[in-house]
Amino acid sequence: MTQILVSALLWLLVLSLLILRRGRADRSILWSALTIAVAMTLNIDGLYRWADRLLGGTNLVTLVADLALMLGIFFLGRAVAKATEFRPAIVRFALGRTVLAVALVCTVLAFVFIERGVTTTTFMLDYGAQPAAAAYSMTQFAYDGIVLTAMAAVTTRQIRRGRGADRLPAVALLIGSALGLVLAAVVIGMDIAHLAGDVPLMLGLGTAYSPLFLSTFLFLCLGLASQPAMRWLRARARANAMRRLVTQTTPIWQRANLARPGMSQQDAAGFSAADAETRLHRQLVEIRDAAVDPRVAFELSDAESVIVDAAEAHLLGRGADTNATSAQAATGATP
Repeated sequence: MTQILVSALLWLLVLSLLILRRGRADRSILWSALTIAVAMTLNIDGLYRWADRLLGGTNLVTLVADLALMLGIFFLGRAVAKATEFRPAIVRFALGRTVLAVALVCTVLAFVFIERGVTTTTFMLDYGAQPAAAAYSMTQFAYDGIVLTAMAAVTTRQIRRGRGADRLPAVALLIGSALGLVLAAVVIGMDIAHLAGDVPLMLGLGTAYSPLFLSTFLFLCLGLASQPAMRWLRARARANAMRRLVTQTTPIWQRANLARPGMSQQDAAGFSAADAETRLHRQLVEIRDAAVDPRVAFELSDAESVIVDAAEAHLLGRGADTNATSAQAATGATP
């Protein structure tokens, strides 16, 4: 059930990323979600048995799924690092292709030396007493731990530098990374206990596996999904504010053009009514030109000045603090 739930969450994440991140050049987050979703899906018991039967029934699907998971963690770490300027050498090395390549090669070599039987959905329980199987599992989770540690360092920096709700994606990723580190420690502890023949200890540690596994991917999915979602929401809010400011400045601009006809009256090609940002920019330029031209009689009232200042601040990316003021000025309300 855990695998099915995690797989469903990840495929939902892939779908949302395909919608929210259309046209973006960096596909690291999408590749991360996609490869981890594939890994989790291959671990669903019924699908695992079917796919492994196609590959000869020697548990090769375990290797495919685990390699996909490692690639997913690799893309995840790189996606998080790309979102910040904080990328010291140790972080770049941990998230680099060299560490990934070494981990992949060691994982494949360890898998080759495992004496595997027929298809089983409890691979490590059945074969974990073998040194090669323990090395196989520990290599994967050691690599995951390295990447998650680097990711935790990056997200901690993002949290310190962020403000308000902008911190939420980084907080979710940090919690997911911390839980993932605990999960890696638990799995490595289980591997050592199994190798040492301490089955009670292995089973005791195993009780924490499923809750940690589910909560780790829940928070990582939340962090991954909320980053593009918040960017989308901010873009929509900015576009709505832009249209509102165009509506507020249009009467002022029309009055300015009566006093001093601007370029928008002469060159329609440079004045797109469909592009609210371009239109707002052109209107503000012509309003300011009319206001400073000594040859024409055009002055801004106090309320109009507030609206124009707010519109200019919005174009410069400082609209959050001034939009409310412009709305109050436009409606005649007292700040």
